[in-house]
Amino acid sequence: MSKNKPNSIQTTTKPKRRTFSEEFKLEAVKLVTEQNYKVAEAARNLGITDGLLRRWIDKDANHEDDTESEELKQLRAENKRLRMERDILKKATAFFANEKN
Repeated sequence: MSKNKPNSIQTTTKPKRRTFSEEFKLEAVKLVTEQNYKVAEAARNLGITDGLLRRWIDKDANHEDDTESEELKQLRAENKRLRMERDILKKATAFFANEKN
């Protein structure tokens, strides 16, 4: 006797992908970076995976590096401009000091 399987189409539906707001991600990262929670503990409390929280922490660290790099670039440009202004003022002071003589 052969077993006949019913002709049914099995569909597998993927669970809906959860999305998290930037504010939630930032607060989750702060739990680890500022409040000294362990990654596993914070992730478990938030109902997310350790790996997801680690990616958010890495992304936040990279963003801070980019921000610091940009700030450093701006400060160097400002420093260069201020040195040029100082040199001009030194020359002007010397010029007017010699005119009095």
